[in-house]
This record gives sequence, C-alpha cells and structure tokens, in this order.
Amino acid sequence: MTHSDSLHLLAPAKINLFLHVVGRRPDGYHLLQSAFELIDWADELHLSLAADGSVNRAGDLLGPVDDDLAVRAARALQQTRQWQTAGRPGANILVRKAIPSGAGLGGGSSDAATTLMGLNRLWGLGLGREQLSEIGLSLGADVPFFLFGQAAFVEGIGEQLQAYTAAPRWVLVAVPACHVATARIFAAPELTRNSKPLKIAGFAQAAQQPVWEFGRNDLEAVTKAHFPEVGRILDWLSQAAASEGIAPAAVRMSGSGGAVFCTAPSAETAHRLYDRMNVLLQSLQGDRLTQLRVCQTLMQHPEQAL
Repeated sequence: MTHSDSLHLLAPAKINLFLHVVGRRPDGYHLLQSAFELIDWADELHLSLAADGSVNRAGDLLGPVDDDLAVRAARALQQTRQWQTAGRPGANILVRKAIPSGAGLGGGSSDAATTLMGLNRLWGLGLGREQLSEIGLSLGADVPFFLFGQAAFVEGIGEQLQAYTAAPRWVLVAVPACHVATARIFAAPELTRNSKPLKIAGFAQAAQQPVWEFGRNDLEAVTKAHFPEVGRILDWLSQAAASEGIAPAAVRMSGSGGAVFCTAPSAETAHRLYDRMNVLLQSLQGDRLTQLRVCQTLMQHPEQAL
C-alpha cells in the first residue's frame, strides 16, 4: 500500500543455506562464505513523513529506541547530503514484528534495509543501491543482502554479493525458546575459522535442487554447546526428516541460530514435517518452540521495486 506521504512495506526473513567461516580480519571481523535466500516470513513496516525532521518509533520494540536498527537506518540517511537537499524530512516508523529475534533469521537487519529503501523513496533522496548498501553495511553485515534483494552467494563480512539462480524451496523453520546473541557465538574461543574457501561454481548444482544438502554451518557446533536446546531441536527435526526420506544434511541451523530448518521437496512434505514435529514435541517434556512454520523461499525482495 502506497500513499504520497506514507508506505506500508514488508521486511522478509532470510536463511543461510550454509555458512563457512574462512578467516578473520585484523580488526576482528570474521570472513565468511554463505548462501542467503529470502523466505516469506516478514515484519511489517509503516513509514510516514514527520514534518519536524524527527525520527519517531512505534509498534513492537525489542530494546532501547536508540539501538533499534530501523531508527539507526533512518538517522544514517539523515547524515547524507541528499537529506539536506530534500529539506531535512523526518519519519514516523511503525514496526509490527513477526520474525523472532536472536534466531539467525535477520529480522533486525531486514527492518533496517526496508527502512533504507522506504525512506529513500518517501524522502525523495534518489540514492542508488550501492549507496544504500554502503550505509547498510555500517548498520550490520546482513543489511546489504536485504538491499540486494535476491538469492546471493555472500563473501567477506557480508558485503560481497553475487546473485545465483535458486530453485524454489519449501522450508520448515523451527525456532527454540532461546535468544542467541551473534556476538557471543563469534567470540567463542572454540569456533574454528579456517574452512577452505569455495568457488561459486562449487554449489551451482546444489542451488538447483529443492532440497539443500551442500556445505554446513560452521557456527552450529558452538551454538549447540552454548544453547543445548538448539541441538535437541536439530535432533528432533532430523528424526522427522528421516521419516520422510530426507537426508540429515538438509537439516541445519540458520546463521548463528537458534532457528533451525529443513528444506523439503514439496509443500506436502513440508507440512507432513510440520505435523511430525508437532507430534514429537507434544510427547516430550521440557524444550518448546516459540515458532514452527512452513515457509517458501522468495525469488526477490517484495519491496525490490523501491
């Protein structure tokens, strides 16, 4: 929905189909290789003009306003020459959260990217994707991907993106009831940082298969050690996948966790996995999920036209 002075936008989640840590820069940032794909699980953002140049935040808020990535994105745009030329406009930002926080699904980064895209249009700044991505990288390593807006082979600290043709996928996503802090996982001394770098051609064939079995998530072992409930959910999802003849390699963690997922060959299989997980969880005591959801991958960001 679009009006001249407001926008209603979607900020979709992502999954990491694999994630290899291939090194570390002198400044401490980790060098990664990964494949990111968007899924149809999204936060909703409503942006409208504020005449006084202020940035106002409403809706679901997970911490201090000044730390909110949508607010930081708006304020970063207000540091540009184009904002000055546009008359120093402000924004009212309303966010309705659906993507769980601390799950490795990129919800905060997606909110930031959608805010950048939306305010660029609402304020009439005329910034290109490259300029927005430079601003986005200063907010978080995943933000440039959401601005890129399609399946990407990702390198560096998240800023080197190369598009690839992905098969449409059905994905069952399970989110345990724990908040996993990315910084804690990357700071763990037991994290290995020496995976052999891959070339994009190495997974081109895998990208064409609806069920993803290529690579691994190098953060998985560390996250399971710090958050045992993530390991248990991975085990249960692997049991459900095995009952459908899906290889264990198709079950893995997204990002630094705690969301785990399984790619499935069809909608019917994905929904059977959903039912099997529900039965399994009901028979167990202790760990529970905050979310269990059947998703589809998106071929492009829903707001890419912005």
